[in-house]
Amino acid sequence: MAKYTVAVAGATGYAGGEALRILAAHPAFEVTCVAGHSSVGDRLGAHMPHIPQLADLIVEDTTPEVLNGHDVIILALPHGASGALAETLDPDAVVVDLGADHRLEEQAAWDEFYGGDFHQPWTYGMPELILGHAADGSILRQRTKLPGATRIAGPGCNVTAATFALQPGVAEGLVEPTDIVADLVVGYSGAGKNLKRTNLLAAEAIGSAVPYSVGGTHRHIPEVLQNLAHAAGLNAADAGRFTLGFTPILAPMARGILASVSAKLTPRAASMTDAEIHAVWERAYAGQDFIVVLPEGTLPATANVIGSNAAHVQVVVDRKAGRLLAFAAIDNLNRGTAGQAVQSLNIALGLPEDQGLTKIGVAP
Repeated sequence: MAKYTVAVAGATGYAGGEALRILAAHPAFEVTCVAGHSSVGDRLGAHMPHIPQLADLIVEDTTPEVLNGHDVIILALPHGASGALAETLDPDAVVVDLGADHRLEEQAAWDEFYGGDFHQPWTYGMPELILGHAADGSILRQRTKLPGATRIAGPGCNVTAATFALQPGVAEGLVEPTDIVADLVVGYSGAGKNLKRTNLLAAEAIGSAVPYSVGGTHRHIPEVLQNLAHAAGLNAADAGRFTLGFTPILAPMARGILASVSAKLTPRAASMTDAEIHAVWERAYAGQDFIVVLPEGTLPATANVIGSNAAHVQVVVDRKAGRLLAFAAIDNLNRGTAGQAVQSLNIALGLPEDQGLTKIGVAP
């Protein structure tokens, strides 16, 4: 079968490397170009020895001349780096941005949390995102916007976990839009492949957990709020109706995110049984093969999803506190970044949605 040629920029970082790992085993894609910055001229095998099929590719400079000419271009670059570059890329190529430059729909949100040039939003690459309900009551999803898309914005990893945890409750009016609190335990790869005293020195990281980007400063906050607004059937401009306390916590594990999200119950939810509320989550994710709603009494664990594009979710009610507790576990590099990008690419190109992907973890 004919294969789509793929160029990956930022190929020696964690996100780019995970994209390469998935693509190397995908029957419809052939990685023909890897690009970087400080690694230009190196064999890819010097940075990604776990992907022997691609070891002899030479890392090239990240320029339009290098990236253009491929069917698919994946940008695994820091925020602020992909926006201007994307404007110079082949309009006929399918481009996926794993960074933040094309995620936010409202410039005011970008200006507050990122700054710099604002770039127009691309088709959002989260197929299971709820977009409210159709007139017949059926759930609308972002998946329907992906077929034929040539510019795809990959969601943030923390955003993915928090959204999957809570969106069924928002869509069905079970939680109040204000006083939402999300605490996320995050593996160190989520902080990027940079040498920092608090994240890549073993003596500082092992046996310790540390919060970061606290006090409403984390850049994924406006994206979570944007998704919750959409889940409620609203526009991104209505995201201000929601409030979110958001605290990520680095934990001594290489991969994984466990999101614990809580919100006040609405009167409707308070009148429902725990089983009825759990059934809402089951209905919301029925037919969503990569999202597993766990049986009542079973809580998500990051160890069960590592290496996969799966998300394990659960919902619990704290009657005394009057709050709903929603949980999601994902692999931040796979489901939270590269796996979700390939899933969206599959849909955009008319391939089977699950091609080249797995929901089987590697526990223990």
